[in-house]
Amino acid sequence: MHSLQFTAESSSDGMVERDFTMGGVPGVLWSPSSGADRAPLVLMGHGGGAHKKHPAMVGRARLLVTGCGFHAAVIDAPGHGDRPRTAHDEQEIAELRKAQAAGGPEGPIVVRYNARLAELAVPEWQATLDALQELPEIGSDGPVGYVGIGLGTAIGVSLVAVEPRITAAAFGPHWPDVLAEKAKQITVPVEFAMQWDDERIPREAGLALFDAFASKEKTLHANAGKHMEMPRFEADSAVRFLARHLGRAAASPA
Repeated sequence: MHSLQFTAESSSDGMVERDFTMGGVPGVLWSPSSGADRAPLVLMGHGGGAHKKHPAMVGRARLLVTGCGFHAAVIDAPGHGDRPRTAHDEQEIAELRKAQAAGGPEGPIVVRYNARLAELAVPEWQATLDALQELPEIGSDGPVGYVGIGLGTAIGVSLVAVEPRITAAAFGPHWPDVLAEKAKQITVPVEFAMQWDDERIPREAGLALFDAFASKEKTLHANAGKHMEMPRFEADSAVRFLARHLGRAAASPA
């Protein structure tokens, strides 16, 4: 049984940032500078090729922490951030780059690779959640949410399907091939965002994944634009969604 070890701490503008390791997996926990006792916790999944402190993660954490008074945590996915790549990682990434350069379909490669990363990451996330809930400012009885897009969706759908402590989740675009069966196991409220003109993930694929969720409350946000053009206001929307279901009012973005 591994314990969570904090390795660095800094604070700014009402938010405390603490780096940690959990069983050799690096992560970061953001918390309010004050009033954080027993505050809800949101787990965040970063995108493929990104890492725990990617600007999108830091920005989303700030919305959750300063706007809602939540804790927000993210760990590096296998082969990402401060974690070494294996020979398998290098091979999959090389095949993906080759397909992209040739203008070929990348879906089959991404689906296969992300499924493997999710298989590895789910038990890491569960162990991390165990450890985070042992912290006195979080505790084991508070609500837990999840938010992630891309790889963060591949890992998140797999995690939420088997983790009863997570009571609301916001996801973004991904192929349904592997995830649809897992989505059928999810009954908690879900918000799902996709790009209507996505050149990588066909519209029908995004709709199929949304349709697979068994949740009685699920909301689809479809925005005009290509894969990398998701509006920034979707981050605000996901925060409001999580605040509504985890029991805190979200402040309006400036």
